[in-house]
Amino acid sequence: MGSVAVRAQNAGYNFNAYGIGIGGGIVHPLADLKKGYNDKAFNGNFTYYFNPYVPVVLELQAGKLRGGGNDISIDKDTRRYSNSYKAVMLHVDYQLGDAIDYYRSGFLNIIKNFYGGIGVGAILNKVNTNRYSLLDPTYRFPGSDKSTNVIVPLRFGYEFKIYDYYGVPKFGIDIGYQHYVTFGEGLDGYEDPTSLFKNNAPDQYRMISIGLKYNFGPEHSYDKAIGRN
Repeated sequence: MGSVAVRAQNAGYNFNAYGIGIGGGIVHPLADLKKGYNDKAFNGNFTYYFNPYVPVVLELQAGKLRGGGNDISIDKDTRRYSNSYKAVMLHVDYQLGDAIDYYRSGFLNIIKNFYGGIGVGAILNKVNTNRYSLLDPTYRFPGSDKSTNVIVPLRFGYEFKIYDYYGVPKFGIDIGYQHYVTFGEGLDGYEDPTSLFKNNAPDQYRMISIGLKYNFGPEHSYDKAIGRN
């Protein structure tokens, strides 16, 4: 009975320590080949909440990235790739609610769940390519079909929080945009010399995603009411 009374007294201030979630979205490569295609990617994640507006997330992601083509109208050198990749990342998001005083403000209560984030991880590339030129079968494009690169995710989005009876955020629906910068040439499998091919930026890809998260574990108290107030 006492614990119920304490929860009622702290209603709206508590949050769970952990969360687990799944998500998916559309990915698009920004690599050495000019032509890129939209494909799907999926993720699973585990969250530790430093506070309700600062989640630290371990994410596993898998998807496909494709670009180029066999026809010179698509790629003048007949380069083509399909990357069935996997990635593991650790990232931190920062929601506006940690910085602003949203008490009794309808507008600020809405925008408090916008966030930005950054992280680091590794991407494992498994690429199927045209390793030899279709125009000159004696020329082998430099590169590797399997590689591992460091990856930095840049994250922007909004989380819709769903509260239980006591005002604890139990579910989250996340809509976001992620931009991933890799350090290496493994995303498309081509490591062509800059003297022959334009290559003035690291391999990258972007993702528009939606995710669902369930929060659980011990409850901690925050210094502001978390729900709408």
